[in-house]
Amino acid sequence: MKRILVTGGLGFIGSHTVVELQNEGFDVVIIDDLSNTRINVLDNITEITGIKPDFHQIDLKIKKEVKHFFDTNTIDGIIHFAAYKAVGESVGKPLDYYENNIGSLIYLLQEMRNRNIDNFIFSSSCTVYGQADELPITENAPIKKAESPYGNTKQIGEEIIQESCKAYGLNAIALRYFNPIGAHESVKIGELPLGVPQNLIPFVTQTAAGIRKELSVFGNDYPTKDGTAVRDYIHVVDLAKAHIAALKRLINKKNKINFEFFNVGSGTGSTVLEVIKAFEKASGKPLKYKIVGRREGDVTAAYADTTIANKELGWKTKKTLDEALEAAWKWQLKQEK
Repeated sequence: MKRILVTGGLGFIGSHTVVELQNEGFDVVIIDDLSNTRINVLDNITEITGIKPDFHQIDLKIKKEVKHFFDTNTIDGIIHFAAYKAVGESVGKPLDYYENNIGSLIYLLQEMRNRNIDNFIFSSSCTVYGQADELPITENAPIKKAESPYGNTKQIGEEIIQESCKAYGLNAIALRYFNPIGAHESVKIGELPLGVPQNLIPFVTQTAAGIRKELSVFGNDYPTKDGTAVRDYIHVVDLAKAHIAALKRLINKKNKINFEFFNVGSGTGSTVLEVIKAFEKASGKPLKYKIVGRREGDVTAAYADTTIANKELGWKTKKTLDEALEAAWKWQLKQEK
């Protein structure tokens, strides 16, 4: 049985991926510093799968802690989620983002090199494309200047991985996510940001639940059908399954080159106002919102061409936007109990 390390494994995407890994028979060990999640997620994963993952509370920015972990654990592959991830926040806290997102990546790759560990899946982002010239975005789209420090950490991260693969013979896949939303069908795990949410959907659900006074829609003067920004929303369980497909590709040595990257999205773009209307329909709740100015770091539109991921990974999304929003609302309601 392959033993897979999942960094940030108690976070939103990480926890769902741990569940899918366990469902596929992998032995999972989690590292998380609990900076943006809660320890009870570990018990909730266990309730879903019947298997309690091995857990280590480690700050990956501390090199000696990373080394100690690898001194005492045998690992067959890594899925690296642990990172700060809010576009807007990164503009105000760039040094925090560079320290955390780049430092932790380097320390992990150094341990992989030193111990001849292979199979690295990197949690990347469509923000690496910057302001895309053509839509939908294909993997051939140029990597333009990032619109935010967060996006830049993903660009730099991919460069570091690619150069490490070339120098040390590592094998890696970067999955360039679009916008993960939703929750597990058990409603035992979902998106649970600590403090004020930085992403649209948890802010939407918290506003509908009365936790937030109203939702701010950042800009209605974009060149889109209703003036609001367009994004590609993918159900988190579909995204988690993409990681399993990518990991198996590396383990089975089906990758064509040492470093590969794939767009992982639904392939459909939705405006912010379309998402609000879809949520109101899915939840039966009217949503209070106001239009405010654009947010620094945001691009006009981003949605994926998933042709290559569908073909090469043998993976495609199965869940709809409506299903994802319904799941997110059920998750929010459960938090109130």
